[in-house]
Amino acid sequence: MKIAMLSPLSWRTPPRHYGPWENVVSLLTEQLVAMGVDVTLFATGDSITRGKLAWVCERPYSEDPSIDPKVWECLHIAEVFRRADEFDLIHNQFDFLPLSYSSFTNTPLVTTIHGFSSPSILPVYKKYNDGTYYVAISEADRHRELDYAATIHHGIDLAQFPWREDAGDYLLFFGRIHPHKGVVDAIEVARRTGLRLVIAGIVQDEVYFQEQVKPYIDGSTVEYIGSVGPEKRQEVLGGALALLHLIHFVEPFGLSVVESMACGTPVI
Repeated sequence: MKIAMLSPLSWRTPPRHYGPWENVVSLLTEQLVAMGVDVTLFATGDSITRGKLAWVCERPYSEDPSIDPKVWECLHIAEVFRRADEFDLIHNQFDFLPLSYSSFTNTPLVTTIHGFSSPSILPVYKKYNDGTYYVAISEADRHRELDYAATIHHGIDLAQFPWREDAGDYLLFFGRIHPHKGVVDAIEVARRTGLRLVIAGIVQDEVYFQEQVKPYIDGSTVEYIGSVGPEKRQEVLGGALALLHLIHFVEPFGLSVVESMACGTPVI
C-alpha cells in the first residue's frame, strides 16, 4: 500500500520543539514505515523520515519570516494532488484546505481533524462530508453535523517519556502562552500554594504575555524556559510535582496531558 502523508508547513516534521500536529504526523509516519508500508511524507524540506520525503518548501515558515505561508501552502498542497494517482490513499493532516482538491482525484482522502480552530471553518468540512473520510482525535471533538470513519486518539512514543517514581518540587505549565491555556491561572495557583512554577511553551499572544504573564516572571518563584524540544520535554514533564492544565476552551486532545501521565506526573 502506498500512502501520501500530508503534514503542515508551520514547523519541521518532526518538530524541533513546538509543533503538535507535525509531531503526530511523524510518529504515525515512522510507525507505518516500520510496519512495511510505503509512505511518502509531504512536509518541509528539512523534515526527517525513514520514508520518502517530498517537499516544495525548504523550511518551516514559522522559522523563516521570508516565507509567505499562503503561497507555499498552496504549492505544497497542489504538489500532493498533482501526484495523487501514485498513491492508494492520501492522509491529510493539514486541516480543511486540501478538501477542496478532493473532487479532482479518485484517490481516497482521509482527513484527521485536529480540532476546530473556529466555527467558521465548518462549512468546508460539511461540503466534503460525503466524498471524503474524517477521523476524530477524541469523542468530545466529534461535530454532530459531520460523519466520521473513526475516532483515533493520538499516540505517543513511551520511550521518550520514561516513568519517574520521584516527585519534583515545582508545578509546570506546558503549552502555548495564550489566554485560552490558563497561564495566569497557573501563576495564581503557584502563588497561593507557595510552590515554584515553571512555564514552558511558545508565546502565541504577545500582548497577553507582556501584560499578564511577564510581570510575574522572576526566575525563582515563576520561571519561563521558552519552548522545549523532545529531550528537555521529558525532563521538565517527568520532574514536575504536577502539570497545571487549567484551560478555558474545549480541548480536542491535550498531548501534554498524556505525555505527563506517561512520566508519572499527575495532571490538574
